[in-house]
Amino acid sequence: MKLSTISTKAPKEIRKDDTKKITKDLIDRLAELQRMMLAQGEHSLLIVFQGMDASGKDGVVRNVFKEVSPAACQVKSFKKPNDEEMAHDFLWRVHQHTPEKGMIQIFNRSHYEDVLVQRVHQWVDMDTIRQRMVHINNFESLLTQNNTHIIKVFLHASREEQLERLQERIDLPHKRWKHNANDMKEREHWEAYMEAYEDVLQNCSPDIPWTVVPSDQNWYKEYLVAKTIVEKLESMPLAYPAP
Repeated sequence: MKLSTISTKAPKEIRKDDTKKITKDLIDRLAELQRMMLAQGEHSLLIVFQGMDASGKDGVVRNVFKEVSPAACQVKSFKKPNDEEMAHDFLWRVHQHTPEKGMIQIFNRSHYEDVLVQRVHQWVDMDTIRQRMVHINNFESLLTQNNTHIIKVFLHASREEQLERLQERIDLPHKRWKHNANDMKEREHWEAYMEAYEDVLQNCSPDIPWTVVPSDQNWYKEYLVAKTIVEKLESMPLAYPAP
């Protein structure tokens, strides 16, 4: 897989207005299916969002899940490990946030940071990265055996779109709170990140394939994410419990 060969935009034949109407219906359907999963209490859903800075992770979570009850959905963002987390294995802090039966758990960044950021900055060697990939595969297999269904989404934005969005965080007052000077420095490692992501997309949990979502246009990104989640929920044996 070469990410450079995959478009970051919607196909030209896709109409924005029509797609936004379909997305609204998908978002309503997502909320309905979540109520059913919560009532049944036998299955859970883990959704992993990965992507470069400014690929739109926060926005897609905010917009796609806006009709889902907060009582049935939780979001966890994994940042730099603290001292307690560093004193344990790299999956320790992740496992305690996996979803209980009936719940949707969203990872805004995830356990994959430990085979991406640390690889790009060479904080660990490649043998350690390979070992971690094996542990990730086993970890996700364990979750699926416990009726946790997993969706993994890579938000695929272009380098040019990323720069525009990062500049907006400087120029626009209502986005300035998201500005982080380090984001511009990380752009210098773009090619290394793409190589690391390509490795992850091909080798991490092949039984749980990644969905690569073109993310330069928010309306198309939200449509594909909502469609992916609804299709997964509809494939699950969900039903309201009998009286």
